[in-house]
Amino acid sequence: MELHDLQLIARRERERRRRIRIHCCTSSGCLASQGLEIQKRLEAAVAEAGLEGEVEVVGVGCIGSCGQGPMVEIAPEGTLYEYVRPEDADAIVAAINGGECSVQRGDPLRPFFTRQFPIVRKNAGKIDPERIEEYIAAGGYRSLYRAINEMTPAEVIDEITRSGLRGRGGAGYPTGLKWSTVAKSRGERKYVVCNGDEGDPGAFMDRSVLESDPHLVLEGMCIAAYAIGADQGYIYVRGEYPFAIQRLQKAINQAKKFGLLGSQIFDSTFDFRVDIRVGAGAFVCGEETALLASIEGRRGQPRPRPPYPAESGLWGKPTLINNVETFANIASIIEHGPDWYASIGTETSRGTKVFALTGKIHNTGLIEVPMGITLREIVHQLGGGGHSGSEVKAVQTGGPSGGCIPASLFDTPVDYESLAQVGSIMGSGGMVVMDNSTNMVELAKFYMEFCKDESCGKCVPCRVGTVQIHRLLEKITAGQGSQADIDQLQELCQLLRNTSLCGLGQSAPNPVMSTLKYFTEEYEHLIER
Repeated sequence: MELHDLQLIARRERERRRRIRIHCCTSSGCLASQGLEIQKRLEAAVAEAGLEGEVEVVGVGCIGSCGQGPMVEIAPEGTLYEYVRPEDADAIVAAINGGECSVQRGDPLRPFFTRQFPIVRKNAGKIDPERIEEYIAAGGYRSLYRAINEMTPAEVIDEITRSGLRGRGGAGYPTGLKWSTVAKSRGERKYVVCNGDEGDPGAFMDRSVLESDPHLVLEGMCIAAYAIGADQGYIYVRGEYPFAIQRLQKAINQAKKFGLLGSQIFDSTFDFRVDIRVGAGAFVCGEETALLASIEGRRGQPRPRPPYPAESGLWGKPTLINNVETFANIASIIEHGPDWYASIGTETSRGTKVFALTGKIHNTGLIEVPMGITLREIVHQLGGGGHSGSEVKAVQTGGPSGGCIPASLFDTPVDYESLAQVGSIMGSGGMVVMDNSTNMVELAKFYMEFCKDESCGKCVPCRVGTVQIHRLLEKITAGQGSQADIDQLQELCQLLRNTSLCGLGQSAPNPVMSTLKYFTEEYEHLIER
């Protein structure tokens, strides 16, 4: 495989395409609402109308506006249809020929779409994720070719470092620094691991990327492997994502067939293989050392660090771990250059971030926005404000480990440092909106129950502390609490934060501490009652 081979595949793919493409969303959310049946009915309607020569129906990844799904888009004109049903197929196809169509239309010019900056989601909703040819036609694998044939491993790491990309799994550790550390570590073998164990309630960013553009993640992993000197990679995906696993495996098989995975990639001396490991749904396996233990076939429990995985990871070998979204940024950085990427976002938080916008909000779905955008812009412009006109009360970022940010602080920029200052975290990208109907103490209790159930039990502070905090919250919500319980709650939260072994226990108190800080009156009301 050479560059001209990629160009030939891309040209043939473009020549194969019909003049009009009907993009039918086939991500998990739309599939759950008869998305596959809609696609089949559209194909039948096109055939019945005799339009096969100029119209093709394409199953694509997530278009983004999940709350209005299933969605269908007519390309290249950009007409959107929302809440599509199988029986709407004939009317949609008739409209292509100028007929009347009563199917509800979406507005592609509304802020939900126009305020986004797609990098990770640049191909989502535009290409068939099950056809490698469509990914190549969109420029896929050219960054890998450039890295292998035109750059040294050190130059690749330098570009990632200068881009300012930070890990999108939650901690925000500088990606280039992590790659550099693994590259310098000594070992006869090194590994690349992609963390797809997305377990936050209300979060589905990584699942969507894997379903919509699996080759983008594989290309990023390949570039990383070349940079650090690895020949084996693993993608750890939670078992609750069967469709993502299916598409990912198909993408791996296609990449092998095209010589883009395996031995002597692009006729070089670089070899790289990727295998999938399916998790059993343990939230704690999102922590990198627990994830590595699970890949090795052991119980998924965190271990003390150091040594860090960069020095001693899988089977004691140097291991690079990044999450799905981090790897999905790599090809674009190599393609456009580090200065381009660094020009997006803020001084300390470069690039974009994908969020799953859910909860009591008008527009739910996936958004990708530049770092530094404010919560107010996300909630009231992209999100369209509260659901059914309700007043938004707070936003929680970062999943069970994140804090609840009140509406009075919605001018806070969305970046790593700013969110930490108001008692929350970026996390992997879950963003849950609450309105005035939400009881914030009940919400804190819900997240603490989640953390209590998901604790691996290895360390005492997390194993016992989450249970005690949950019991206190149950007592308070039942109207049987006292000020002494509030004091003990705060003491226990500090204990967990300072003494737990891993990030689960250390961040579990965040929802409780943030609601105690910003919604004190709700706790006081329950105590007085």
